[in-house]
Amino acid sequence: MKMGKVYFVGAGPGDPKLLTLRGKECLEQADVVLYDYLANPVLLEFLRPDAERVYVGRRGRGEYGAQEEINRVMIERARAGKAVVRLKGGDPFVFGRGGEEAEAVADAGVPFEVVPGVTSAIAAPAYAGIPVTHRTLASSVALVTGHEDPNKPSPMVEWDRLASTEGTVVFLMGMKNLPAIVAHLTASGRPKTTPVALIRWGTRNEQQTVVGTLADIVKKAEEAALEPPTVIVVGEVVTLRSKLNWFETRPLFGTTVLVTRPLEQATEFADLLTASGAHVIAFPTIAIMPPNDWHDIDQAIAGLSRYEWIIFTSVNGVRFFFERLQALGRDARALGRARLCAIGPRTAEALRTVGLAADVIPEEYQAEGVIEVLEKEELKGSRVLIPRAEVARDILPDELRKQGAEVTVAVAYRTVRPDADVTSLKEKLRRGELGVVAFTSSSTVRNYVELFADRAEACALTQKAVVACIGPITADTAESYGFKVGIRAKANTIPALAEAIVGHFAHSSCDA
Repeated sequence: MKMGKVYFVGAGPGDPKLLTLRGKECLEQADVVLYDYLANPVLLEFLRPDAERVYVGRRGRGEYGAQEEINRVMIERARAGKAVVRLKGGDPFVFGRGGEEAEAVADAGVPFEVVPGVTSAIAAPAYAGIPVTHRTLASSVALVTGHEDPNKPSPMVEWDRLASTEGTVVFLMGMKNLPAIVAHLTASGRPKTTPVALIRWGTRNEQQTVVGTLADIVKKAEEAALEPPTVIVVGEVVTLRSKLNWFETRPLFGTTVLVTRPLEQATEFADLLTASGAHVIAFPTIAIMPPNDWHDIDQAIAGLSRYEWIIFTSVNGVRFFFERLQALGRDARALGRARLCAIGPRTAEALRTVGLAADVIPEEYQAEGVIEVLEKEELKGSRVLIPRAEVARDILPDELRKQGAEVTVAVAYRTVRPDADVTSLKEKLRRGELGVVAFTSSSTVRNYVELFADRAEACALTQKAVVACIGPITADTAESYGFKVGIRAKANTIPALAEAIVGHFAHSSCDA
């Protein structure tokens, strides 16, 4: 049997986007991954569905698996021909026993590769607005373990040298020993006025930073109830935080947003919110599926040459219509002389991906906007095709028929409510952990409400969050269920909704 290989991959400090490209490649190719407490679980989404996942703990407090067992699993799986990833928080060779694990693998004769990661010793201070070196404040930086191996015959940390340096000292895994660290530094001559920063969960949305001096930092840490994982920064560079604190000052920092749109379409929205500091929880209340049968669409495609207009009311309508067109062995040429109307810029963009340009895009991105713009066209006697969702408002076809058009509505897709962890959602709502619940369509609202016992429970549990809606139709639906809508997008687009959420909290911050 061919020997496998072990990849020691640095998971980075917490922000999943700080994973290296090589690290992502290793995760995508892995047969087995052993991950610890400090590795962001979001990174596991890069794994194949059939990849084996092994949680090995390594938390600063509490029980965790024996190191010998971790070594055994890595070696055993690799000898069985597997690609094994040992995913370690930060950088695999900056504390955390990465070197020891690599030694064990090497001694067993198993091939291995080390993929460096962004260490929290540098990244956490950077996200707290603290450069660990600075031309006028610190020309050196020392990385020190805050928790030496208790089995060593004698301590190896040279406190006299650390106390005498004018550079920066960064302690990892030292939160439990903070009083001792402070005592050692001050006893060795470091001034009690020396600035200190404690950064918990650095680079993540729950990042918490406490600043003080050697004289008062222990008391401040106790008052803030700080626990591991926390990076300790000692030095004059901490004073730069007041000027360089970019991460925690973003408008949505500390705000958790529940995104209810389909999972495959949530990325853009999540990225926009995350860029403004939000913690995004993807909780799709709808999934987009093909229709139960293709009869309507197939019949429409068979007679495409007879239509003067084709109106696309969503990106999904474009996607499923053209997927079916291709499945039937045809392409865009089948549209013939038909003019195309897209309900908004994103739908128009979807048409461009299949090589077509929309002839008409209304200024108001909803059915009423399409009706208004087509009133200027001579529709009497015209044949109009609308590929759309199974459940949708009938105002568009009804109004076009009043204008004399012959309208065919063809079901191109349907929406269903996916399985969801309702218990977890309700608990987050009860604890007030969700700052925003964002709805991107009337379907997301209806399916969200169906997760609860009734409307009353849905409204009662959601009242601590701000309800955000993409447009007036979605907002009307939300209000019809009893929700108080606090945020409304100015346009029916995802960027506009993200902008409205940011604006709401930026305004609230100014008022405060």
